[in-house]
Formats: sequence, structure tokens, C-alpha cells
Amino acid sequence: MSDSKPRIHVIGTGGTIAGIGPNRLDYTQYAELGKKLSIEQSLERIPEANDIANIECEDLISVGSPAIGPTEWLNLGRRINTLLNTADIDGVVVTHGTATLEETAYFLHLTVKSRKPVVITGAMRPPTAFGTDADLNLMDAIRVAATPDAINNGVLTVLNNEIHSARDVYKANTLRVETFRANEMGFLGYPDSDGEVLFYRAPTRKHTFSTDFDVEDLTELPRVDIVYAYAGSDSLLVEAVRKNRSDGMVLTGFGSGTLPPTMLETGAEAAQEGIPVVLASRSTAGRTVITPRITKLGFLVADNLHPQKARILLMLGLTITKDHDILQQMFMTY
Repeated sequence: MSDSKPRIHVIGTGGTIAGIGPNRLDYTQYAELGKKLSIEQSLERIPEANDIANIECEDLISVGSPAIGPTEWLNLGRRINTLLNTADIDGVVVTHGTATLEETAYFLHLTVKSRKPVVITGAMRPPTAFGTDADLNLMDAIRVAATPDAINNGVLTVLNNEIHSARDVYKANTLRVETFRANEMGFLGYPDSDGEVLFYRAPTRKHTFSTDFDVEDLTELPRVDIVYAYAGSDSLLVEAVRKNRSDGMVLTGFGSGTLPPTMLETGAEAAQEGIPVVLASRSTAGRTVITPRITKLGFLVADNLHPQKARILLMLGLTITKDHDILQQMFMTY
């Protein structure tokens, strides 16, 4: 292999992209069977990637992404920071299940301390099925991680020939290969059909090397719970979070963050007690904004972050401070 090619480290964590189904028509049962390809076996399916980069790989874990959470995020983040800051690595690719891919990606977007590319990919169809997207998504992720244009763009996700910012991307469909979208802001570019990797936009919010978050020595993160509003919802779930003495709470309201009266009242009581409470929206686009009433009640607002990402930012913010104004500024910065 030529030394002039970039050196890309691929980390496997499991997920559909590594799933082994009972036959080529299976698109659902593979997850229940739990059998997985190793990352080395996944890479053997795309030998063409060796023409793009010098590739090395490791399996960090091998699970479905519903089993991935803060403990796994911390371990993965430490491993990536070690690779990018102490080894001669030009970029990292992570294979991941799609269920929580957007959350892992945003956590890394806020905590990786490098300008080098980190690309998260997955698949909606296992490699054993007709029409699998596993091989192309992995190939595209390596292509993106290997291009100098990906530097300084934070953590990226690559699926379905689209490059997304980890901050904006979310899973929008249960089974279709075009599931990952970026609300009204749009995706960043393409690893396209002619072999070119093209960027048309860049993230402007602070990320990776420019954030204040240092989780290198942490063994756990503050607990933040999400409470979801629905027609007729009341204080039950908000009270459960209060009684649990959780470190923070995200209230997921209607539209611009409005809540049923009882839920609003109980959430405000929690905020007055000193539990940071963030108002987010169950809508997939748009902001929750600061108003005089929200300020009086003591709430924070999530800007345009989806609830699951507002939770991650609050968790990380609480590793630094509980000051209301500083936490709110974080939501306007990241």
C-alpha cells in the first residue's frame, strides 16, 4: 500500500450494518437473532476501499444500538481521542446501529478534541439481505473520512450518499434507506456516484476541538430524563423525574414548546427547586424560544435541538456548571 494514502481507522460497534439474517429476504428478524459480522469481515466485503486509504480496524463492542448509551459514549469518545491525538491517524469511521446513531454522533460532535474527520455510518438493511446498503454506506464513510475537505467539519454521518452534520441529523423513517434527514437546514454534501466527495455547506455552531467539554476522566454522565407531552398529559412523569432526583430534565412540548397546564406547572416547580429543565419541541423543525413567561418560570430552551440532543447537551453542560445563564448560552452556542 502507498504511504501517500490517508490512514483511516474503522471502529465497529455492531448494528444493522453488521447484522446477519436467516435469509436474503429478511429485513427485520436479524436484530432478534443477534448475530453480527466483525468489522474485519465487513471490510472484506469492500476491498475497493483499500485503493482509497490505508485501513486498520477494531471491534470496540458488537451490539444493537438500543444497547448503547452514556457508558459506551464515554468509552468510544476516549478511544477516538486517543487515536486522533496520539496516533498517526488521518480520520476515524465508526459503524453503528441506526436507532441511536444520531445521539452517539452528537455526543462525539461535542467531545472529540480534534479537527480530523470522524464519520459515523450504519445501514437500514443487513449485509445478508437483497438491496443492502451496508457495503456502500461503509465505503462512502471511508471516502468522506479520507478527504481533506472533511477536516474542521465536526462529526459527520454518512448514509444513502448524503453527508450530514451530527448536530442536525435525525432518523425519520423506520425502514427506508433514506431515513436520515437534517430538518429544514439540509445536508452538507455527497459522496457521489462518480467517486467525488463534495461539500456545499459547513456547520457554523461550535463543535469538537472548539467546545468546552472534557470528558476524558469521567466514568459517568449526569442523569437527564426526557418527558414527552401529549394531549391530556399531566404531572405524573414530571413528578417521577423529580422524585428520582435526576440531574436535569427535558420537557418535550407541542409546537414551540407549549405544555398542558398541569405539566407546565409541575415542570416549573422542578425548575424552581434547582433542577435544570429544558423546553424542547416534539416538532421535527423550528426553535423553542425564550419568552418573558419562560424566563419567569425558570426554564431553559433548546433552540432547534431535538429533545434527544438537548438531553445530551444538558448532560455535558452539567459536567461544568448548574448556572442557568451559562447553560442557556450553551444551547445558543452548540
